[in-house]
Amino acid sequence: MKAIIFNGSLERRSESTSGRISQYFVEKLEQTGFSSEIFTLADSGIPLFDVTLTKTPLAVERMTQLFLEADIHFWLAPLYHGSIPGVMKNCLDWLEVTSGHYQPYLTDKTVGLVCWADGLHAMQGINTMDVVAKSLRAWPLPFSVPVIRTALFDPEDPQKISSLYADKFDKLISIATTKRIERI
Repeated sequence: MKAIIFNGSLERRSESTSGRISQYFVEKLEQTGFSSEIFTLADSGIPLFDVTLTKTPLAVERMTQLFLEADIHFWLAPLYHGSIPGVMKNCLDWLEVTSGHYQPYLTDKTVGLVCWADGLHAMQGINTMDVVAKSLRAWPLPFSVPVIRTALFDPEDPQKISSLYADKFDKLISIATTKRIERI
C-alpha cells in the first residue's frame, strides 16, 4: 500500500513546519506497513496551469503518476490569507490532464487533510482542500486536523510534535489506513 504526503508549502527546509509534519507522517505510516513518499511542491517544478499547452510538462507527468499510484493522500498546507497557497491549488488543477482516463482525477482516493495557521482559522484551509478533493472525485476523511501553529510543537522539546497534535495526526493516519483497507 502506498501513501503520498502532499506538502503544499513552499518551504524546502526539513526543519520547517511542513517538513516536520511530513516527516512525522512518513515515520508513522512506515510503522503501519505503508510505503510513503513526500511530494514537496517547492521542489516539484510544476509550472502555472496552462490548458493551451500541446504537451504535458514532465514535472506534471511525474506528479500525476505519483498521485494516481498512491492509495492514500495526506494533504498538508499552511493557511495563507484565508486559504491554501495558490501554488498548491495550481498543482491540483494540473490533474485535469487525467480527465480522459477511465478513472479521472483522484477517483476513489482517500484524502486526509491538515492545515496550520498562526491563529484559529486553519479550518478555512481544511474547507478549501475538502471542496477541491471532492471536486477531484476523492474521498476526504470526515476527520481532519486544523492546527494552531503555536501549539504544534512540544514546549519542552521544540523539535518534537506536541502530544496534542501527535494524537490527532495518529488518529488521522489510523482512520485513513483502516478505511482504505476496508474499501479494498
